[in-house]
Amino acid sequence: MAEPTLHIGRKISKVRELKGMKQETLASELGISQQAVSKIEQSADVDGEALEKIAKILGLSSEAIKNFSEEAVFNIIGNTYHDNSASLNYQCSFNPIDKIVDLYNEKVALLERLLQAEKEKNELIKSK
Repeated sequence: MAEPTLHIGRKISKVRELKGMKQETLASELGISQQAVSKIEQSADVDGEALEKIAKILGLSSEAIKNFSEEAVFNIIGNTYHDNSASLNYQCSFNPIDKIVDLYNEKVALLERLLQAEKEKNELIKSK
């Protein structure tokens, strides 16, 4: 049995999922059924020509798929996003309560304008 790190079908599946592509879409691009794509993704080894076609559709080289590793993806993500914007210690540059009050005041002003427009409309209807 092949090691999971060498399982080309699983790598194709992971890359496809990371690209946000469904099996049905890949199948359509390849001109095969979704079941055939599922079978490919369950295969430890994939024919070179098929791998080339799949790689092209996924926007990669077949070598990129062969060398794909989830660990590398996580390392890239970890090394790319250091701005701490997702940190739990994130400080707002505004007071959220003030924003809520502002939105409430805008809503009240809008409702007052709508009410005034309705009153004017009713007056026009009555005057006819």
